[in-house]
Amino acid sequence: MPTPHLPTPAVRKVLRKLGNNIHEARMHRKLPMSVVAERASTSRPTLSRLEKGDPSVSIGIYASVLQALGLLDDLAGLADPLRDSVGQQLVSAALSMRARIPVNNRRDRNV
Repeated sequence: MPTPHLPTPAVRKVLRKLGNNIHEARMHRKLPMSVVAERASTSRPTLSRLEKGDPSVSIGIYASVLQALGLLDDLAGLADPLRDSVGQQLVSAALSMRARIPVNNRRDRNV
């Protein structure tokens, strides 16, 4: 039997923020929960849990709701390697290390 996952406080905080952002987007569009839930092929209770930041809601439901609100492209950019500054620095450092030729392996080609 799998062990239940208990998200850290930081994860719960981010999920609450994301849920609130989705709620605000729905309200700005003046869309009732029933319409967004239907467009996302989910239930109103699940949408309500998502808007409250419930960590048990699957990422697939988040994606469907974001699509129903016209915000799906924002999800695709979350882990974009081009926006990952730490990853870019690590790749750059690794490349610069490989590009160096050790001094003791150089040969004098001026004969």
